Amino acid sequence: MTYENIRRAVFIDRPNRFIAHIELDGKKEVCHVKNTGRCRELLIPGAAVLVQDAGVTDKPLRKTVYDLIAVWKGNRLVNIDSSAPNKVFAEWVRGGGVFRDISLIQPEYRYGGSRFDFYIEAGGRRALVEVKGVTLEEDGVARFPDAPTERGVRHLLELKSAAADGYEAYAVFIIQMKGVRHMEPNWATHPAFGEALRDAKAAGVNILAVDCTVTENSITAADPVKVRL
Repeated sequence: MTYENIRRAVFIDRPNRFIAHIELDGKKEVCHVKNTGRCRELLIPGAAVLVQDAGVTDKPLRKTVYDLIAVWKGNRLVNIDSSAPNKVFAEWVRGGGVFRDISLIQPEYRYGGSRFDFYIEAGGRRALVEVKGVTLEEDGVARFPDAPTERGVRHLLELKSAAADGYEAYAVFIIQMKGVRHMEPNWATHPAFGEALRDAKAAGVNILAVDCTVTENSITAADPVKVRL
């Protein structure tokens, strides 16, 4: 996926999870943070960031002009746009990733009392997919989640039920950066998620991770990454 109207800025602070202060062209501006996770290791004062001009003149109800899209962590550019992983996944599977002979890709699919990110039909296969974006990297290892997520645990339980009902079930982690060695659950932050991921795999849920090529105005699925449980 690609972005338009990207500009370079400097991160100042984040008074709450929805907004940040940035310095842009020598002026202090308020921008929307498109990620409600902690991102503490990324959003540090003085960090170089990328923001998107949201075209607020066309959206009069918006309170901010800019969206925070990505941040440099040393020489690594990390996309932190939480709306990106589903779009990246959709582009990836349409391009031949995971499935062949796709006849249907339906986002936001209701199944029982649940809503999964995607329902896919391909070559007689029926699959339910839940996508998670990963922005946390520590010493070359990608970890998820960066904050406790009971919702994430619930999604894994729902995928187990789908697998038991005969669907192919997938938990797909879109790592929003390049250059990680492998991915693993963030045991220190939310051990229950790690246990749920192990249980899901044992129950037949497919656990996949793919890293991304990130540029100043794009993010694209790249290479499979080993998941260690």
